[in-house]
Amino acid sequence: MITTEQIKELRDKTGISVVQCKKALEESGGDMDKALLVLRKKSSDISAKKGDRELGAGIVESYIHSNKMVGALIELSCETDFVARNEEFVALARDIAMHITATNPEYTDEANISDEVRAKATELFKKEVEESGKPADIKIKMMEGKLIAYFAERTLLLQPFVKNPDITIKQLIDGGVQKFGEKVAISRFARFSVGK
Repeated sequence: MITTEQIKELRDKTGISVVQCKKALEESGGDMDKALLVLRKKSSDISAKKGDRELGAGIVESYIHSNKMVGALIELSCETDFVARNEEFVALARDIAMHITATNPEYTDEANISDEVRAKATELFKKEVEESGKPADIKIKMMEGKLIAYFAERTLLLQPFVKNPDITIKQLIDGGVQKFGEKVAISRFARFSVGK
């Protein structure tokens, strides 16, 4: 039996609707950790369904580190002004700006990586993979793994969120889509550092 206290606790942790929290708890047999995983999976599904909606609103948010030497600006877009003015949406944008300040990503998502950059990265690992002495099929898998790891470090949506490394920035945004009921996307960002 799912209690109202359990539903309230899950809602306080996620900000997601009472109905969705109750369903997740029922699906997980009352296990809070499993319910969080259920909600995370559903957020990805919901985000995919809303993927083709048009973004018509959003905010520009900043984060400046306490040493005043590094900071970031982000444009986080959504569908309506109603969501853009929501305090939790602003907090999401600020968290992502803080993450950008900490990790210095080069790309927003994999679509932003040019073929030229991919070729340079492949060349970077080519000698190491060739010298491994492994069979050809293993070398291909090694190269794929190295490229995935290399670009995951440099691609914002693939990076583990600095405040919760159990989720990526994409999963954080998917959670926002689930919470706000609208498509949410990073339109652009810039990181600034003194002297660079």
